[in-house]
Formats: sequence, structure tokens, C-alpha cells
Amino acid sequence: MADNSNHLQIEMVPHGSIHPNPQNPRRHNRKQRGQMKSSLRRFGFKGALIVDKETGMILAGNALWEAAGELGMDEVPVIRASFATEADRRAFILAHNKLADLSSFDAEIVAEELKFLFDSGYDFEVTGFTTNDLDFSIVSEPEPNEIIELPDPNARAVSRLGDLWHVGPHRILCGNSLDTVSYEALLADELADMIFSDPPYGVRINGHVSGLGKIRHREFEMMSGEQSPAELIAFFRRIFRNCVQFSRAASIHYHCIDWRHARQMQDAADGVYTEFKQLVVWDKGSGAMGAFYRSQHELILVFKSGRGRHTNNFELGQQRYRTNIWRYDGAAQFRKGRQEDLEAHPSVKSTAMVIDAIRDCSNTGDLILDPFAGSGTTAAAAHHAGRRCATVEIDPLYVDTALKRLCKVTGRPAIHADGRTFDEVAADRASEEATDV
Repeated sequence: MADNSNHLQIEMVPHGSIHPNPQNPRRHNRKQRGQMKSSLRRFGFKGALIVDKETGMILAGNALWEAAGELGMDEVPVIRASFATEADRRAFILAHNKLADLSSFDAEIVAEELKFLFDSGYDFEVTGFTTNDLDFSIVSEPEPNEIIELPDPNARAVSRLGDLWHVGPHRILCGNSLDTVSYEALLADELADMIFSDPPYGVRINGHVSGLGKIRHREFEMMSGEQSPAELIAFFRRIFRNCVQFSRAASIHYHCIDWRHARQMQDAADGVYTEFKQLVVWDKGSGAMGAFYRSQHELILVFKSGRGRHTNNFELGQQRYRTNIWRYDGAAQFRKGRQEDLEAHPSVKSTAMVIDAIRDCSNTGDLILDPFAGSGTTAAAAHHAGRRCATVEIDPLYVDTALKRLCKVTGRPAIHADGRTFDEVAADRASEEATDV
């Protein structure tokens, strides 16, 4: 039996006066050791290591002792313990490591506590919980079969080139994503933490995306129509260079593309991106485009920009099993509201799919950049995922569409950079146009 006759007493001892247990059954990876050091930096020791009274060997707290040494701590708090038998001592070591694992967390309470810390601007990862844990508490699901309303195509758009809009923490610029000045206006001095984009494919919408149905789309404002491979490569490369320039090092960039132009996209990325990380296949569940084998998939090329450790929230141990086959219903499978959804944007992406991509390679509160806002899917997904979005769109009509969608998702009004609301800008510009007539 253990010697329980003495009261517990904490004493401060030199770090080098005690030593780790060579038979310590607990193993900690690099990430866990880093979390321990973060906790020690923030809180210091709020408990004591337990050491063998006779030998000075650490019985409980080996990893904390190691972390303290790496942080240059000269002294550590200890409680000295003695045991009647060697079996008691070994049993205590196992019990101390195992018993805590037998308990569980109350998920609702953990979610409340993490959200409180996040809302307070606190670095919650010093607790040992991660962005994935926080995501479970703040990520909201998009409405099933979300209907995206497009303004009357015969009406004038409210937005104009150069307009910068804010919807809560999100930003939308009506501008040209080929020009660096657009990103400077959109981002100011901030760099994006991740990029998700759906660039024009260089394919005419009419007769390709629209098929034989009754929906007829406007052509994209930029790069719509059959472009030569060289033109498309030059277009993609210019976009990619802007993405790299206005994002942080080691960020992950997702770019959607169809099978026809994947080669041009990859050629454009050579020499711009540091690494081609993965080719993702989006399985949309049913065929939608094309006549010679109806296309049921789209491709997403994933690149890394710059050196350093990139964010990976689905690696081993993160409780998120992810492969390079993503199965999400495409617009062709939507039933209720399908017509409205297709009318909004000719290549609308699954919001749920973009939410998961954002969760994979960014952290809560990060800034997601999209050079092609379209109908606002990336912005809506970023909001659902607890991130911020900054996006560019050259077509004023799609800017209006994305703004209205984002206002609905966030419950916040669209505010122009000059302080006016969307409705106020609309009224002012309608008055101006009436005067000009």
C-alpha cells in the first residue's frame, strides 16, 4: 500500500534535480508537446509533478517536466510520494495515466466554454482543444436546397465597378480580379489565410452549362467563350500570382475547374505555386453537363503557396475522415428551388462542400479569399464555418446577388464603404439615373 501518513506538500526544486521515468507508458506527439508548452507559457504551473520520494524519478508529469525544460524553467513544483511496494508504484503510474481517459466531456458545456473564449478573443488552443472542437460548436448548416434569388435580368444592377461592400465581417468588391489594385482595396494590409475560387472555365455557358433546358444564362463577364490554351494559361497564371501575393505563406488554395481545362490550370500553376497538394474530384451525384457522357463530376486543384507548415484540420487524430472524392449533391439534383438555384449562377457550387473545404485548411476567424464571388457561395460558406470572407466579382449583377444572399445568411445589412446601406445606394442611383434621362 502507498504511504498515506504524511500530508501532501508542494516544494519547488531545480529542474535538473529530478529525472524522467524511462518506462513512462504515456506518449506525446510534437503537437501535444507544443500545446503543453503553450499552456505553461500562459498559466505557468498550476499543479505539481509527482516524484518518487527515494529516487527523484518522475511518476506523473514527465511531459510537463520536458516542456518546462524546453521553456528554460529553472524550477518546477513537485510532490514527493512513497509506496510500500514496487507493484504499488507501478500501478499508480498506470492508474494516473489511465483513469482520466475513462471519463468523457459534456459536449454542450465544452461548446459553450470554447465559444465564450473565442468571442473574448482568447487563444483557446492553450486548453488543448482545437479549431475542430470549436467548429462543432459554431459551424451552422446551410439551408437545404437553398434558393438563390437573382434580380430581374432586365433591371439595372445597383452595384458599380469600384464599389466595396461590407456585410458583417465579410467584404465584397465589384472589381477585376486580374488587377492587383482590386486586392489592395479589398484587403487593405491583411493577407488571406486560405483561398477557394471558382474561376471562369473558358467555356461558353449557352449550349454547355445550360444544356437543352429552359434556363439560359448570361455569359460570364470575364473569359467566357472558347479561349485558346495559351490565353487560358495566361489568365489563370495572372490570377494565381495575385492569390499568392495576397495570401500568407503556407496557405492552401483551392481552384475549381472542369475536366476540359485541368491541364491548362495545372500548367499555369507551375512556377507560381510551391506544391500541387491534391486533385479533388467532386462527385455531384448525377450527370448535369455535356452530351457525350453527361458530366457528373468537377475537379478541384489544391495548391500550397510558399513554405512552412500549412493548416491541416483533417490529419490523423482530428476526428475528420476526408478523402479526395467529395460527394455532395450538385444543382442538377436539387428539387425544391432547383430552377431558382440554377438561375443564380451557371456553375453554382455546393455550399456544404465549400464549408468542409474551408474547415479543412483554415481556422476559426481566418480570412478566406475568393477572386470570383459569383452568387456568393464562398462568402456564405465562410460565414457558416465561422470564418470571414473577402471576395471580388466583376459583374455588378452578381455582386447584387451575392450581397442579398449574404445578408440573408448573416442577418446583417450590406453597407457601402462610404457608410450608406444597399437600399440607400439603390435609391440614390435610381434618382441619378432618372435625372440623367
